[in-house]
Order: sequence, then structure tokens, then C-alpha cells
Amino acid sequence: MEIGKKKIGIIIPCYKEEEVLPITNKTLLKYLETIDHDKLNIETFIVYVNDGSKDKTWELIQTYHSENPNKIKGINLAKNAGHQKALLSGLLTFKDKADALISIDADLQDDITIIGEMIKQFLAGSDVVYGARKERKTDTFFKKYTALFFYKLMLRMKIDLVYNHADYRLTSKRVLDALSQYGETHLFLRGIFPAIGFNSSIVYYNRLERAAGESKYPFKKMLAFAIDGITSFSVHPLRIVTGIGLFIFLISLLLSGYALTSYLMGNTMRGWVSTVLPIYFIGGIQLLSVGILGEYIGKIYIEVKKRPRYIVEKILE
Repeated sequence: MEIGKKKIGIIIPCYKEEEVLPITNKTLLKYLETIDHDKLNIETFIVYVNDGSKDKTWELIQTYHSENPNKIKGINLAKNAGHQKALLSGLLTFKDKADALISIDADLQDDITIIGEMIKQFLAGSDVVYGARKERKTDTFFKKYTALFFYKLMLRMKIDLVYNHADYRLTSKRVLDALSQYGETHLFLRGIFPAIGFNSSIVYYNRLERAAGESKYPFKKMLAFAIDGITSFSVHPLRIVTGIGLFIFLISLLLSGYALTSYLMGNTMRGWVSTVLPIYFIGGIQLLSVGILGEYIGKIYIEVKKRPRYIVEKILE
């Protein structure tokens, strides 16, 4: 790459993407040709991160690299680490080889035509450029409303998020240098980047249909991701538990006063429902509270071991 030109890399985590990768590679390369690199004084490249796929994903990445080594790079992880860690591996591996990196999913549902605008925002002074969705017309009814609930829940939990933003963003080298100081195992990059700070801007786009293949984020993974996000960035659930405990304590004082008054007035009578229901209710609250506490304690247990978040088997530069 020529000295003096800004280097912009595109990081694409891949897990079992052999169906869509040929389309993705061809589409991205074709789009990058439409960007006036000389006018913007930039050079671009693509980095595919194979997240332990067992299909032909890595073979395809190697083929693309051999055909176009200046434009196509690759990272092969030793085993499946998960989307967030695969993305992190790409960002941290190539942060010193670029002035900015753009992260995008392999399915190309995020509109690549705003990449040019992202680059312009970066050149104008933005250290982070978030790609945020205008609307959710391509989502199913269930996906749309669970996603909207997720963002609203995050905001209620006092977590700083960019609304309707996933992991489609441009980040400058100094932001990535700051990111490298975050050592947690449970990653929630959507919360980390706003927490880092620096100048930021937003580019809006309409999400497209998946080019090929199937989504790798079923409801179970989405739920686990949401729990990770909340427990990694907020202690609000613990405060809710404390509030519930205080509320029940105050109610118990009132009921105790009522029971004592009834006893003194001779209005007491034996009852199964009035005995069993409070036990079920308080027992349920206790189990919920223990579960929330256990989620945080489990995270502490994993974090203190400081195991590697991912292991890179091979890099194609």
C-alpha cells in the first residue's frame, strides 16, 4: 500500500458461510471499485475471519486471498469463539495495519452502499461511524418486536447504546487502541464502543434480505446475547432485586400489623390459601433473585480466570 494514503479495512466474521461467501466477496469487491480511492486518498482491503467453521468457508477465504492477496486477507480461528470474539480478533489483529476498520456481517443484510459515506465521515473527523437501521420492514413480526424490546430494555437498564445499531460500524485506530485495553471475556461491543467515547456520527440505512444461507442467530442465541449485554454493562438488575426485597419487606410489615390487629380483635381464622400463596410468592422471588445473583457470580468466575478470548490458528496478510 502506498505511503500517505489512509488504509481502510473491512472486517467480516464468518461462521458456516460457504453459501453466501462467494456472493459477498464478489459484491464487496465490485462495490469497492465504485469508490474513488484516489480522490479520497485511501486504500481498502477485506478481512474474512473464519470462526471455526466446519464447512468450506476457510477454503474459500484461502482461494480469494491467493487470487487477490492485496485486497483479501484472512484469519482462521482454532475453534468457534462466537460472533463477538471473532469480530474482536479481526479488529485487534489488523488495528495496526489500518487507519480505520469497518465491521459488517457476511450475509450483507447491512447495506454496503453506505460504506462510502462512512469513510467520508471518518475523513471529516469522526472516530466512530455507526450504521443504524431506519426501519425493520425485512424482519419477521417476532424478530422486529423482540429487537425493539431489546433496545428499549437496554436503555431502561441505563446502558448507553445507539438505537437500532448492531455491529455495522467504522472505528478509527485510536478507538481500536482503546478497545484493546478492554479485557473482559464476555463481550458486548455495542455497549463498549459508546463507552469508549471519541467523536461519533450515525449513518442510516435500510436493511436488506439475506443474500443466501441461514441466520446463525436463533432466538436462544439472541436471548443469551441480551443477557450478556445487560449483565456486562449494568448492575440495574441487582438494584431491582434490592427494590423488590424492600417492597416485600414493607408489605410484610403491613400484613404483620393487620394480622396482629385481627388477632387482638378476635377476627382470626385458619386458612390454607393465606398461608401457601405468600410462601409460593416469596419463594419465587427468592429463586429469581438467586438466579440473577448467580448470573453475575458466574461472569466473575469466568472473568477472573483470564483465559484467551480466542486463539488464531493462521493469518493471511
